[in-house]
Amino acid sequence: MLRLSGKPVFGGIARGRLFYFQPDENEVTKRLIKDTALELERYGYAKDKALAELDELYTTALEKIGENEAGIFLIHKMLIEDEAFASQIHRRIADDHFSADYAVAQTARDLAHAFSKNSSEYIKSRSADLKDVCDRLIRHIQNKAEKRIELKEKVILCADDLMPSETMQIDLSNVLAIVTCYGSSNSHTAILARTMNIPAIIGIGAEKLSMLRDMEAIVNGYDGDLLIDPDEETIRTINRIEEEEAKKRELLKRFKGRRNITLDGTEIQVYANIAGLNDLNYALENDCGGIGLYRSEFLYLGRSNMPEEDEQFFNYRQVLERIGGKRVVIRTMDAGADKNIKYFGLAKEENPALGVRSIRLCLMRPEMFKTQLRALLRASVYGNLALMLPLITDVNEIRQAKKLIEEAKEQLRARNLPYREDVPVGIMIETPAAVILSDELAKESDFFSIGTNDLEQYVLAFDRQNLMLESYFEGRSHKALLKFIGMTCDNAHKNGIPVSICGELGADLTLTEDFLRLGVDALSVTPSQILPLRQHIRTLRLEERRQLAGARAGI
Repeated sequence: MLRLSGKPVFGGIARGRLFYFQPDENEVTKRLIKDTALELERYGYAKDKALAELDELYTTALEKIGENEAGIFLIHKMLIEDEAFASQIHRRIADDHFSADYAVAQTARDLAHAFSKNSSEYIKSRSADLKDVCDRLIRHIQNKAEKRIELKEKVILCADDLMPSETMQIDLSNVLAIVTCYGSSNSHTAILARTMNIPAIIGIGAEKLSMLRDMEAIVNGYDGDLLIDPDEETIRTINRIEEEEAKKRELLKRFKGRRNITLDGTEIQVYANIAGLNDLNYALENDCGGIGLYRSEFLYLGRSNMPEEDEQFFNYRQVLERIGGKRVVIRTMDAGADKNIKYFGLAKEENPALGVRSIRLCLMRPEMFKTQLRALLRASVYGNLALMLPLITDVNEIRQAKKLIEEAKEQLRARNLPYREDVPVGIMIETPAAVILSDELAKESDFFSIGTNDLEQYVLAFDRQNLMLESYFEGRSHKALLKFIGMTCDNAHKNGIPVSICGELGADLTLTEDFLRLGVDALSVTPSQILPLRQHIRTLRLEERRQLAGARAGI
């Protein structure tokens, strides 16, 4: 038996045949060219093709692993479009007369060297993203087809490392486990494994996994061991581990159908965040209390034209019918310059997070917005629908949106199409302005949902897409954010409306008790986090849920 040890990134046991993936390497040689204009044109063509591919990958990732993790492809786009990065390539072509592929390779080499000198492990681990971006550009410059991972049976997928784009093109139904020679716990491979519950080990080392292809093996994702041709004693040990872990999973399943209630009687709703119908299956399997965030922009992404009203209607209707009468909160289209949709024809912005996006874009394009509103209203008769408006910063935005909702209703009446008159309209609290104005906003809203991802970014002046800041804010205190959440809950409850959290922090079990004490009524999380969150809630004893002056004083 051969034992190779690495770093576990997701626990689990997998048994099967090793399949080694060897990507094609781009061969780039130094070439000096005379026609710099033609070479710049080749680079421009490659850039356009790469950006289009990244749009498609973002859409695929959004469906497979969710909005936060899909953001890596937005980062890739930002790198390609970065002026400093592009100008270095242009200079090497125009001034140094380098071929386009060699100019990209040299620019990438310099940037990778800068990454390697950074003290942050997180920044160092982003080298895979840089390589992915540059390989994509070089491939299009050289007019080469992309080599994909094609799996015809269930295998343990092995590689020296996996690029983010490679992981998105895998048929995950045939992946028993993932093992790589290199990589880090921050890599996209690790994120994918954790999100999709795939046993995974990284950092096996310089051992040539390619030499072990087609051999039978066991992956112990708990300890980080790859066991090739295991002996009988090792198999018995692995069997015992599997039995113990199966018992733990069964204990977790016991929480299906139970209430999310603390030891002293505080009940909180636990909903699911989804981006499409595939996520809905997983949400139902994990016994969600409803859908707290349906990201409707998924319908707009990865296509060449706007989704028509009927297409949207049938999609929303399916969700409402399949959830069986439980509450479904659908966020109106939350896209714009930060989630580039080409057919919108939006100008490039210096700071898209602060630009034309979300409710701002919808109010600027009322006919587009009313198409979605009509589809949503038509679907409302098939279930318990609530509408949620993103990125609200002012009362007038809610009033304008409500006016468009009424216009959409008038249009449906004119067509003799049914809809529910009493669909609740809530808003996302994502900005300091929304928190400060939450007393006024609550008077115009049926509910609040706190989007901690953006709120954290704006409160802390922290760009979540900036690689250099990730390690800086690692282990950061949420004190300011919690104060804002407390203020939001106070004003919501004063006006008689409920508050939920639908951002990433909703699943952070270290903050659950703080959220409950602050008065949060519901948490909406990814489907896999529903049962662990329910289990945790049932262990808490809050004594008194709210002490207005005292509870937050120590936060």
